[in-house]
Amino acid sequence: MAGFGPKEKGHFPLQSIQAVVALFKEQLGKSDEPDLALLSIVLGCIENTLTLNRSFTSNEDQSKILEPIFPVVELSTVEALYAKFTTLVKGSTDMSHFTEETTTRELVKKVSDVIWSSLTRSYYKDRAHLQSLYSFLTGNKLDCFGVAFAVVAACQVLKINDVHLALSEDHAWVVFGKDGSQTAEVTWHGKGNEDKRGQPINMGVAEKSWLYLNGQPVVCSRQIEVAAMVSAINPTISATMDSVEMGSLQQELLWLLYDMGNLTRYPMALGNLGDLEEISKTPNRPQPIELFRESIKATEKYYNCQHVYPFTYLGGYLSRKRQYKGAIKAWADATAVVKKYNYNREDEEIYKEFLDIANEQIPKIVRDVSNECRKMDTTELPLLLDPGVYADILRFYDGICEWEEGSSTPVLHVGWAVKLVFSLSKFDPRVRSFLDVHVEGADENDSDVNSENGDDLNGKESAQSGTPSRRGRKKSKVVENIVNDLKDNTSLKTKVENGTCKDFCVNGKSPSEEEHIKSTIQDLVSKVGGDAKNDSPNPNIAALTEACGVSILNKDYLLGVGEPFTTAPTTTTTSTVTTSTATPEPRVDLNEFLSSQSNGTAFMGLTVETMLKAESPADMMLCRKETETRQAPDDDPDPAEHLFLNCNPVALKLHSAKMKGLKKLLTSSKLNSSAIKLQLTAQSQVHVKHGGGKRVSDVETSGGMRKRSRRE
Repeated sequence: MAGFGPKEKGHFPLQSIQAVVALFKEQLGKSDEPDLALLSIVLGCIENTLTLNRSFTSNEDQSKILEPIFPVVELSTVEALYAKFTTLVKGSTDMSHFTEETTTRELVKKVSDVIWSSLTRSYYKDRAHLQSLYSFLTGNKLDCFGVAFAVVAACQVLKINDVHLALSEDHAWVVFGKDGSQTAEVTWHGKGNEDKRGQPINMGVAEKSWLYLNGQPVVCSRQIEVAAMVSAINPTISATMDSVEMGSLQQELLWLLYDMGNLTRYPMALGNLGDLEEISKTPNRPQPIELFRESIKATEKYYNCQHVYPFTYLGGYLSRKRQYKGAIKAWADATAVVKKYNYNREDEEIYKEFLDIANEQIPKIVRDVSNECRKMDTTELPLLLDPGVYADILRFYDGICEWEEGSSTPVLHVGWAVKLVFSLSKFDPRVRSFLDVHVEGADENDSDVNSENGDDLNGKESAQSGTPSRRGRKKSKVVENIVNDLKDNTSLKTKVENGTCKDFCVNGKSPSEEEHIKSTIQDLVSKVGGDAKNDSPNPNIAALTEACGVSILNKDYLLGVGEPFTTAPTTTTTSTVTTSTATPEPRVDLNEFLSSQSNGTAFMGLTVETMLKAESPADMMLCRKETETRQAPDDDPDPAEHLFLNCNPVALKLHSAKMKGLKKLLTSSKLNSSAIKLQLTAQSQVHVKHGGGKRVSDVETSGGMRKRSRRE
């Protein structure tokens, strides 16, 4: 019979890993195609013996189970199961109705009906070891991958050679026709257990579902289908124990496929091999990290970087090796991929992956290193003092938020927000000052989407509508009046343009200081600009200009309280804006104006430019507090201070609406936990795109909402 010529029979009985590898090598090297049914039955028989039949009830039994064993696979067993499969497929498919040279969708559905109708109706979702034909032939059970693989193996038995397996990271279907241009669902996926057999995958691709990888799956040849079969091996005995023999067999077979070039286009298999190498290193083979990076290169080269798991494989490996900075970067790169999709409930596997990273892995990392970050025995920045790591965490959440946008189901809940705040709060506050945050699609001069207090939660809509923020509308009226007066002040503008600005020099300082003041005034005039409207300056601004030469502007006056200028008994005299002339008094030194001392109290030394930039009195008070903090005497020098001396700003570009709204909150000296949580969990950011969805009539006619018949 087909698949059992003299060469195949010569390999039996199979009594060792090397014997099984030899059988696979012979099949992969055949001039015609390797026999999928034969190889799947062999692997299933071994896996069933090494896992399902090795249960234990006590520690004594467990110690015996760990002894190396390998089952003997007899030719008679494999031959009987192979005959049963070929008889079922050929006896249930009437090929006389399909005389066309090219495969039709009707034929593919007919073959899938044969597999589908043979499955048991009992519920067995999420059980292990159901991916092989051995499981199908001995227990009438197959998982999602197993059904799709069985359909392809059945087509091979029927000599329908243009039907091949297509694999995403959590789903499988088939391609057929000329150059594999047509697609068809042959299995189910998700909790709904929907039966979509025979339908193309176009709808899933149009909806940007991760399940279909934006039309960039691994389209298999017969050899890659063998690799998929091997990669699907599950060596699990229990929740806490794996079969060493099964893992070793899988590892040896993957290296065989690797050496024959059959894993080059298969990122998931490369990742599986990397995991196995981490557990048990094979001499004279590439390191695990090299395999993980090769997996990433494969998805970048062949699949337009649409696969997510290669990056999470690398991140998990680096985390286990305590290379935390690289791990967080890899996870951020993973969300940079997943943000290309729209989340739905069928994406539960990748959701659980990111949920674990965000709520378990990253918080565990920052918690573990928080007690080590002050050990300054290295020139490298510790993790919690590194602006690049802080930016990568924000980039990770930015990708998650963008994944949520346009989706029918929210991703983030308060649990995500709590863990984010916890992780960010562990970083040194100085780290945030090195962050250069940009917002996609916003004017660089006015890129703040939201207020610092978390106003206007729907930052995306605010940025698009151009509506000024609430803080912008509350700008100090006093500052607005000064700006308006300067716009009309022809005299000031003329003096600056003519270079005669010595009237504005303080205490007749040196030319370099005069030039500094002149430059500042020129910058101010260029900002306020505008043509002169009046020939004579406003008397208020003229008096304010002259008085600034002899006294210091009172900060409380800008807040609407008190007189315009402070009084200093030993160095200043009181002036008001209503007096056009003042008796000359000892003038205030320029350095004193820019220092933190004035009238015995702290003064923030604001320039006019700083006041104009401030959006509210609260901004100026924040500036004052930060200035006082910087100028406070340091009785206990920070040992980490020298590490920041050569630290360069880190650029970060935010894309999601939620993270745009958090721009100021994430870079301020203090984190507003409540505002961050509120913004991150705002449901208004989930905008459902109805345009690409199905109409009611489409669902009814396509059968897309019909329950899968074999489940009760």
